[in-house]
Amino acid sequence: MIMKKKYIIGCMLAGLLLVSCNESSFLKETPKDFNSTGNSFITETDFNMSLNNLYSLIRLEYYGVDENTPFDYIYGTDLIYDGEPGTTNRSANMNAAFNPTASIPKVHWNNLYKIISEANTILSRLAAANITDDSKRTIEAKALFFRGMSYRTLAYLYGGVPIVLEELETPKTDFVRNTREETLQQAIDDVKKAAENLPDITAVKDGEISSPAAYHLLSEIYIAAGKNQEAVDAASKVINNPALTLMKQRFGSRANETPGDVYWDLYQVNNQNRATGNTECLWVIQYETNLPGGGSSTADLKNGGNYMLERHCAPMVRDVKLRVKEIVDGKEVTKDYTPFRWPVSDYTGGRGIGWGISTTYFTNTIWEDDFTGDIRNANHNFVRKFAVTKEDFKQKFGIDTIDVDNPPVNLIVGQGGSMTIPGRYLYAYQSKVTTPYNHPEELYANKATFELKAIAGTTYTDQYMFRLAETYLLRAEAFLNLNNKELAAADINEVRGRAHAKPVEASRVDLDYILDERMRELGVEEKRRITLMRTGKLYERVMKHNPFYANPETCGDGIGMLEKYNLWPIPQSAIEANIGAKLDQNPGYN
Repeated sequence: MIMKKKYIIGCMLAGLLLVSCNESSFLKETPKDFNSTGNSFITETDFNMSLNNLYSLIRLEYYGVDENTPFDYIYGTDLIYDGEPGTTNRSANMNAAFNPTASIPKVHWNNLYKIISEANTILSRLAAANITDDSKRTIEAKALFFRGMSYRTLAYLYGGVPIVLEELETPKTDFVRNTREETLQQAIDDVKKAAENLPDITAVKDGEISSPAAYHLLSEIYIAAGKNQEAVDAASKVINNPALTLMKQRFGSRANETPGDVYWDLYQVNNQNRATGNTECLWVIQYETNLPGGGSSTADLKNGGNYMLERHCAPMVRDVKLRVKEIVDGKEVTKDYTPFRWPVSDYTGGRGIGWGISTTYFTNTIWEDDFTGDIRNANHNFVRKFAVTKEDFKQKFGIDTIDVDNPPVNLIVGQGGSMTIPGRYLYAYQSKVTTPYNHPEELYANKATFELKAIAGTTYTDQYMFRLAETYLLRAEAFLNLNNKELAAADINEVRGRAHAKPVEASRVDLDYILDERMRELGVEEKRRITLMRTGKLYERVMKHNPFYANPETCGDGIGMLEKYNLWPIPQSAIEANIGAKLDQNPGYN
């Protein structure tokens, strides 16, 4: 499988954006006994090695470059807020997080242009390669897909950016910004050609990009560019593909377990790929634990590559306590009793530490129409009632479950009981962030009780980048933009129907409803910032639905959410390195 084997990349790909050093001719080497861009791009194997590196770069950018960076795509949105802003420091202080000198805009800018640079090297070297025309066509399609996807993300996050389409073999310091429209059009051109030339999903291995994955992405970019009929057409190519259907029956590695349902099955270990019978997956990012190059490790929690969704988004139930007054030796004393063992491989969230607290809008408001009927909101999918795991606590107090929405009197959370519910230590969360009763064997401190070692915290499953349910919601959005609410509602109801949720009436469908449905269906699986910045709704949705960022008193900068954050700033480092031309900054940033 792609990225499930280690590929030793022996070449250095040239062309990093905004290089400001000088190059002297006497430093140039003629490679004779080592690989370089000058002698490596010859055979099909050479190109495939470089393509495999692009898969790795994508996985790092969106899931595993370090323990925090991938979560820039969900913090600061309507989904979650910072449970310990002083430690994570990702978006609680927005002025610090999103100013031109901050690390967040810089690291994603650099990562995305690194992908573009390496794709450009592949594309520039193809003409002289000693491979068949068919192989060239496929390699070109893959490189164009990754380049187009990166320009799409840059356009959403920063607006218009410099468009670079050739390998850069010498320093260049005179970039100028293209418009957002030009950047989106470049993404469309790249991804459209990729979609037309990539193989069908039935002809690729798990983890590889395919024509349906490209058409899914193309549909999204068309919507961003205002080309809604084209978006409908692209999404329809995916939806009408006979090899792709929503999963509606239980399947996979734990299909006989209860509690569970088909939505729960989608997120269990080894269930994400077509090899397990999953006909809903379009593109799945591959992880293989403890295999060199596999992306995740049980030996080192903060290993570069680990996707720490469990660590961020599951609560830290260790510090939940019931405080009672008792008579001891004739005196009244206050005692605390803990209901949960921690960390445990169960629905309390593994070794979550509660950095990403679900908003009340996410946990409650969006479910009000069908709180009990929608299987996506069942307790095994969206955990609100936490089973007590300490038997002495059950016997003493007769309490089997701690309910977030109706906690016992005198329940306290956090050090000294100063925190609230919901808060870092107890809140409703999606169980898809963890693997209940199914962590890697070497992480168990006691398998009989499912107690975990302190090095747990990674989510050890393959991850959906694109899924067919989202394709339906993209087409619904395009239909809405074409003023066809009936067809928009029909697509939404395909997704809701699988979830046993009540169908939505066409008259209720608007963009906010679709964004809510994306929360219900995708939740923390989605790179939410990409969606909200694509639609221009980040500021509005945060102000309405995430009081943590909307309230200056809870944000670390005393200011909170500002409208300018609908776009990130151009990194100051890029502006300063671009000494040959002016790289304009986005409005509102100094």
